[in-house]
Amino acid sequence: MFQVTRFLAAAAVSAAAFASLAAAPPAAAAPVATGPGPVAGTLAPPPVRDEDRGGDHLTVTVRNAGDGADGTYELYCRPSGGSHPDPAGACAAVERSTRWGQDVFAPAPEGTVCTMKYGGPATAHVTGTWAGRSVDATFDRRDGCRIDRWDRLVPLLPDLRSPGRW
Repeated sequence: MFQVTRFLAAAAVSAAAFASLAAAPPAAAAPVATGPGPVAGTLAPPPVRDEDRGGDHLTVTVRNAGDGADGTYELYCRPSGGSHPDPAGACAAVERSTRWGQDVFAPAPEGTVCTMKYGGPATAHVTGTWAGRSVDATFDRRDGCRIDRWDRLVPLLPDLRSPGRW
């Protein structure tokens, strides 16, 4: 008896949902999913295209890096361009480090144990927009965590481990 009642209740809910969909006015030019998926014919958002991501644009200011690496550089991604010495490589470095729900430019979390290794006086300041989010990050090489953070974003930041720098 319980299963019959449950079945009738589910049927009533389904009928009410169907009736509300049938009574709703059709959306103008709404995309309709027709391929394999949870339910064919349901409305689904269009896929995000690269050109819809907004303009990824970063300004990188480098100081005390030496060997001609100091300066302010503009970087545009999708397509790569700007005054940065290696725009394609810089865009790829940031893209490779980007993870959903994480700030690619965030410093090491509080309480992280870092080596007391000193990487030199170089500093960098990165501002702009990446993946639709505002960026305002500073970089230095005062300890092992900060050196790793810098090196993870080479060639957005100059490679201070090799003579080529970028």
